[in-house]
Amino acid sequence: STLSFQVLLKSDAPTGDILLDETLRHIKATESAETVQTWIELLTGETWNPFKLQYQLRNVRERIAKALVEKGILTTEKQNFLLFDMTTHPVSNATEKQRLVKKLQESMLERWVNDPHRMDRRTLALLVLAHSSDVLENVFANLADDKYDVAMNRTKDLLDMDPEVEAAKARGAEIIWAVLAAFNK
Repeated sequence: STLSFQVLLKSDAPTGDILLDETLRHIKATESAETVQTWIELLTGETWNPFKLQYQLRNVRERIAKALVEKGILTTEKQNFLLFDMTTHPVSNATEKQRLVKKLQESMLERWVNDPHRMDRRTLALLVLAHSSDVLENVFANLADDKYDVAMNRTKDLLDMDPEVEAAKARGAEIIWAVLAAFNK
């Protein structure tokens, strides 16, 4: 099953991204290969397995937010909530956000290929992550009603596909289907 797919390291060449490079080091250091599900739990901090603490990424959300602030995508603000202050990271680069929204909208409308295996892998991965983060509906929110319905129906059809079957046909995108299976679990 895709949930038991093990992550095998093909290359440990640095990517230039601190979190990705740290992740590669963790994957390389594991004595036995771990599953996609296990890595998602470890790398997001969703599990506290005492035997695998050394493979967890620390402060993932904060580090991702900091990296996006450094790239000019987000900004940092303090918001006061009666008894305490909370740091938030609103979008400061609406152009970049709109570029991603447009990319997903077009992939489900004008550039629809009706076959996930012919879709650009990064777009498919972005679609899966947007779905898993519960922001996919927002991506299509500003579309006219008829286009919204088409985009949502195509997305639903795509995301309702059997990850097991699609992973077997994926030829290089198996990990995307394994991630979808893990988030749908």
